[in-house]
This record gives sequence, C-alpha cells and structure tokens, in this order.
Amino acid sequence: MISRPAKVTSGGGLKGRGSTRNPHNRFAPCISEAVDDGWREGAAIPDDVPDSIATEVRDEQAKTIIARNRSPDVPFDRSINPYRGCEHGCIYCFARPTHAYWDLSPGLDFETRLIAKPNAVDCLERELGKRGYRCRPIAMGTNTDPYQPVEKERRITRAILETLEKWRHPVSIVTKGALVLRDIDILARMARDNLCHVALSITTLDNDLKRRMEPRAASPAARLRTLRALSDAGIPTGVMFAPVIPALNDHETEAILAASREAGAIRAGYVLLRLPLEVEELFVDWLDKQFPDRAAHVMNLLRQYHEGKAYRSDFNRRQSGTGVFAQLLHNRFNQACRRHGLNPAGSRPLNTNLFEAPATACKQRALF
Repeated sequence: MISRPAKVTSGGGLKGRGSTRNPHNRFAPCISEAVDDGWREGAAIPDDVPDSIATEVRDEQAKTIIARNRSPDVPFDRSINPYRGCEHGCIYCFARPTHAYWDLSPGLDFETRLIAKPNAVDCLERELGKRGYRCRPIAMGTNTDPYQPVEKERRITRAILETLEKWRHPVSIVTKGALVLRDIDILARMARDNLCHVALSITTLDNDLKRRMEPRAASPAARLRTLRALSDAGIPTGVMFAPVIPALNDHETEAILAASREAGAIRAGYVLLRLPLEVEELFVDWLDKQFPDRAAHVMNLLRQYHEGKAYRSDFNRRQSGTGVFAQLLHNRFNQACRRHGLNPAGSRPLNTNLFEAPATACKQRALF
C-alpha cells in the first residue's frame, strides 16, 4: 500500500481533513514508505505535493445492505450504511479500521477514498421481502454518516428512505449533516405514523474545536438549527454527545444538553471516546499536533476510564468505561437530562406494526 502525500498546514493538519497520516492497514502484505534520498536537498516537501486531497468515490455492487449485530450494548440489531468511509473526517471515528478490509488506510483513505452502494435500494427490497423477515427499526448513521457531503449528489440515503416509507418500515438516524433537512418531507410523513426518529451528533459548541476535530461536518450552530427544524416539522429528535473526550470536550456536557433541549431535542445519549485498532495511533498523533499542551493529560484521563488502557472492547464497558471518572460522567449526564426534561419516561418505541413486506404486497396486487 502506498500512501498519498500532502502538505501539512501550519496547524498541523491537511486542509479540510482530519487525519494527517495514512498508516498502513493491518492486513497489508507490503508497505511502501517515502524516504528522502538527498536528491532534492533543501526541499523537505516537494513542490508537486498538494496541500489538500480531493475526494474519490467508487461504486460497489453490494450483495446485502442490512448489517446485523448482536451487541448487547447498542439499542438496535440491524443497520444500513449507504457508504464506506466518511468525508466528514472526524479524527476519533471508531469506524476507521473498517477501511482496512478494502486494502485502504484507516487514515486519510477513510475520509478521501469513499465507496458508494448504488444498488442499495434493490438489495433493501429483496431483503425486506424475504420469507421470515421480522420488522424491527433499521438504524442509519451507526458506522458512517448517511448525510456526509457525497450524499448531496448521490442521493442513496434519500432513495433508501423512500423505500422504507413505501413499505412503512421504521428507521432511526444519527447524523452530523444538516443535509438531513433535504429529506424532511419524507421524515415528516413517516413521523406521523411514528416510523422515524432523528438524532444529531453534537460533540462541541466550540467552532474552533469542531473545525479541528470534524473538519467537514456541519457547524455546531447548523446542527442546532437542524434540530429545531426537524422538531418543528413534528419529527421526534434527540442529541448524541459522542464521543465524550476527557479534558477536551467533557466540560461541555451540560451546555450541549441545554442547547439541544432548547432546539427541540427530547432524547439524549452519550458515548465515551473509543480508540479501537488503528484509531488510537491516529488520534494520539492528531492530539499531539493540535493540543500539545494537554495531549498527555487527555490520554492519562482516558486510561483511568479503562483500567489503565486506552481502550477496551468488551461489551457494556467500551462505550462508558468504569471507575470513578466514568461514574462522575454518568451522574453529570443524567442530572443534566433530568434538569432539562430529556429522556422522559414513557417514550414510545418506533411502530413496527404497519410494515408490509414487498413480496407480500406484490403477490396481493397480482391477484387483481
């Protein structure tokens, strides 16, 4: 695997990108590394190296579109990801290591070499129509953002929502993208039958921190406006404070929940920073460049959530940690939710009783 070089800006990053590196993936049989052989003396960065990297998108003819999981610590058992990789470039994204399965790097490749699934709707209707399919809410935005910038042109997410609306199948969405407002017509109609829920992921109210941490995601103000617009349209909304990063954004817990409630959110959740596989290396490198004054402190605090490790993958601990700091965060979050009326008792689950399987519907029409 050969990484693509680019100039590093004065702030320590690439223009519009989260990662500054393209480390090899853990499955790569061979690695190519650039070495200065002295022929270009005095030129640390060649003139032909760009200061930014354009996004490339290639198509994949997916064999299936609904991913299943049996994780006991997530509230869904099936999900859809219209894209592999995510142009938002969030440096902390726990999904980065999945790019290694495509012989690509979890670093810059993850946010610049995307894979789209143009046959998603065909796969979805086929899977919904299978004999024995049992309707339960489908989650979108669990691995990569369905409303990342490429969706504006490709419109795969919208096509999936049109299909789910057609067969009256419930869906829950988590996104950082204000582009979700484009589909407010579909979501509002589904909401009338309690078939959808949308949560905005808000990690900070600080524009500078957002720019460094999530370079191509919507601004904090835009996400709050999006929450308000969705709520005003009658769509149940929530906020995900994820990830919570000790000594970087954890102090914003109460402010984010208050602002989100003011914007119409009725539910809230949080997830502690997760650093599986290559993500730890990428995050630590980013942290050293962006916040050298507190990098060691952030990582030391994080290890106190994970019994001395930067990350643990065991269920029921990976997303919240354990110990004194984990309990303090849990208490703070719940107290703020109670104060602002978030997560009220008696919230209705999404409706699964209206679903009509494609195969069943087609057979009934054929009778007439």
